[in-house]
Amino acid sequence: MTDWTRASAADMAAAMQRGEVSSVELTQAHLDRIAGVDGDVHAFLHIDAEGALATARAVDEARANGEDLPALAGVPIAVKDVLVTEGLPTTAGSRILEGWIPPYDGTVTRKLREARMPILGKTNMDEFAMGSSTEHSGYGATHNPWDLDRIPGGSGGGSAAALAAFEAPLAIGSDTGGSIRQPASVTATVGVKPTYGGVSRYGAIALASSLDQLGPCARTVLDTALLHEVMGGHDDMDATSLDEPVPAVVDAARDGARRDLSGVRVGVIKELSGAEGGFQDGVKQRFDEALEHLRAMGAEIVEVSCPSFEYALAAYYVILPSEASSNLAKFDSVRFGMRVEKGNVERTMAATRAEGFGDEVKRRIILGTYALSAGYYDAYYGSAQKVRTLVQRDFDAAFAEVDVLVSPTTPTTPFKLGERVDDPMAMYLNDIATIPANLAGIPGMSLPAGTAPEDGLPVGFQILAPAREDARLYRVGAALEAALVDEWGGALTAQAPELEVK
Repeated sequence: MTDWTRASAADMAAAMQRGEVSSVELTQAHLDRIAGVDGDVHAFLHIDAEGALATARAVDEARANGEDLPALAGVPIAVKDVLVTEGLPTTAGSRILEGWIPPYDGTVTRKLREARMPILGKTNMDEFAMGSSTEHSGYGATHNPWDLDRIPGGSGGGSAAALAAFEAPLAIGSDTGGSIRQPASVTATVGVKPTYGGVSRYGAIALASSLDQLGPCARTVLDTALLHEVMGGHDDMDATSLDEPVPAVVDAARDGARRDLSGVRVGVIKELSGAEGGFQDGVKQRFDEALEHLRAMGAEIVEVSCPSFEYALAAYYVILPSEASSNLAKFDSVRFGMRVEKGNVERTMAATRAEGFGDEVKRRIILGTYALSAGYYDAYYGSAQKVRTLVQRDFDAAFAEVDVLVSPTTPTTPFKLGERVDDPMAMYLNDIATIPANLAGIPGMSLPAGTAPEDGLPVGFQILAPAREDARLYRVGAALEAALVDEWGGALTAQAPELEVK
């Protein structure tokens, strides 16, 4: 009997078209899997079994009637709780939004419904996407299926953990400084941050509007590409949306799987290669081995320098809190969400925000408000924006020489829960390799590069491409994935320890 929870989304879609399985069967199998293992993983904050099965039944009926259906119709999906969903709770991982049910769908949610994809539920996340471990959720930490005592990354640890635990074949994430790619790295899954503006942000609860980007998450490069095509495209509801077609990412993934990278120039970012220290030995080893695979497939490997990356982390942690302090001002106890009554409006607002926001959110609001205050704006926020320009110029210079840039996705394998939660600087450093892409608005992918010899935990390989050239990620990523799957004798995700089904 086929365990459909282990299949790829592409295989599920093909099997439904052949009549080998129904959407109801696929959806129920994943709901059963969630019921069996999510008590330990805590990937989901809310399950919508009734809605998912209703969509699945409608898809099966339409297919039986001979209707022409979208490519992923009937394939279940999980949605990060940062994206609003009409009729389903949306909390952004915060107690201040506990119980809030949006009256509308975000654009990406609407596109999932139009694609006839059953939405299994909403996944856990760091509160308002502020965190690198999903320990800052107002509803408890998510656990990494590879080792339940370790973090699944953040802020989108719920979506990544759901994939790695085979609770969903596809998931939606959001990436402000690495929150799609970093969880993908530490869970041996695939995550893509599209070009800024390539996927609508309408209906995504904002953290830092100039950095945020929704993106696809899956267990294979092809599945990620298939979801990318569903999500992408211009949206009049988003003023930052690019008015151009979705890049041909599915064709690029299928082309890359042929493992021919002749003529492709791959730039290794000197400042993020691990050569200068700060990277775990096993991470560096697997990265170097992946480079050899690329070289064997015909790619030319060259080293490039991006000196401004040294300051990217500092600039990011001025820009993000500044934008967050503005975006989160709307959570004031007056219009929606939690309200702690304390008499007048000022006291009620202060009490509500004090109780509703967690420590990390408060920390960043205070930092951002200070950076934007009179007398400090130019010294901090203005200077950070100048560094951002330098980072963008470094990328421009590098892409004049190479087709893609690569680095390890994270400096280490997943650390233990609680290990860094009280050390913000140590937590922030985990995103050192992913942040530059958000500052520049370029697309990035993380895919599995193996496990570190010293601890047997996943290592991620990051690929970056110029803005609007998302297809390059999929071509190079699919080629590397094909080579590594041959080496491993199967997908790395399948090699994770078995979870106890309860």
